[in-house]
Amino acid sequence: MRVGKIFRETNETKISVEINLDGGGKNSIDSGIGFFNHMLNLFAAHGQFDLIVDCDGDLEVDGHHSVEDIGIALGQAIKNALGDKRGINRYGTFFLPMDETLALVSLDISGRPFLVYDAGDLAPMIGNFDTELTEEFLRALAFNAGLTLHVKILYGKNSHHKVEAIFKALGHALRIATEYDSKVSGIPSTKGVL
Repeated sequence: MRVGKIFRETNETKISVEINLDGGGKNSIDSGIGFFNHMLNLFAAHGQFDLIVDCDGDLEVDGHHSVEDIGIALGQAIKNALGDKRGINRYGTFFLPMDETLALVSLDISGRPFLVYDAGDLAPMIGNFDTELTEEFLRALAFNAGLTLHVKILYGKNSHHKVEAIFKALGHALRIATEYDSKVSGIPSTKGVL
């Protein structure tokens, strides 16, 4: 079982994250932000990852520190769970329709962190979630997991649908990339390292 566990404590947040890449989508999420809990649940369910997230953050300030630090901790946990990345697909791409919205997430477990993010216009808030934090979470995740991550809303109007489609597509794309390829026995790179 490929499991990664991270405990991260700062003056702003105290976070524990555990992910099992070979799980079945069981999760227990408490970020302190209702809509973000929902998004992480969707990510885990669609990725078929077992995910535990517990965050005590300074929500009296706003959600920024909690969301970004969860992205950092989750990225580190994914990186730890992957180990040397031997035998994985490495790449994952998924298009996900959500009513009027179509999202694309494409990623490479390259060890070269990068984020390209284009969600178009979003409402400022969805429930108690600041939609600008979607990009902050994705950047923290990509840079700490070592992902080249491209996220694009091809079209759509409803902000809830757009963000939800991103998290669902992210789960699917990461599952594809982390699954084993029976034709790959070593590191999936001509460089011999990722």
